Amino acid sequence: MTDSGTMDDRDGMISHDSCLYLRVLIDRTSHLFLTARQKELSPYSITPQQAYILFLLFNIGHKTSLVEMAMHSGREINTISAQMTNLEKDGLIKKTRVKPKSTLLCFELTDKGFDIYNKISKKEADKTIISVLSEKERQQAILMLKKIIAKTEKYIISKIEIPE
Repeated sequence: MTDSGTMDDRDGMISHDSCLYLRVLIDRTSHLFLTARQKELSPYSITPQQAYILFLLFNIGHKTSLVEMAMHSGREINTISAQMTNLEKDGLIKKTRVKPKSTLLCFELTDKGFDIYNKISKKEADKTIISVLSEKERQQAILMLKKIIAKTEKYIISKIEIPE
């Protein structure tokens, strides 16, 4: 659809199947948001995924474990771990052991990470893009997407095969 809500040529071939059409639009929206965010973050040599990790660390507000990060982000621990390793190499976070000989690690922002977070949190791509919707429309979209997410999570869990 164009800005005016009419379909463009790409939409015509799938608009007859509303489930598929919605999935394609969600995917296209996600891709465009990611592209805008990548362009916005490129001066800081940070990916949108790494920016999200900084956001979580800042907003959790204390040293946190991989398990807590995974829980807050909805991502797998190994995915979070890989991001944390890269952020640590870049000096944006530091890891410490809970106790000197413990295997349990905690993570927190470094001064450099805090500085980068403050700079990237002021970026406007998301707000500018979302401003096309009224506050009421945003709240409706939030509720609809939460329903889709909840159903997707239930579907994924129901399809997990337990080895015999």
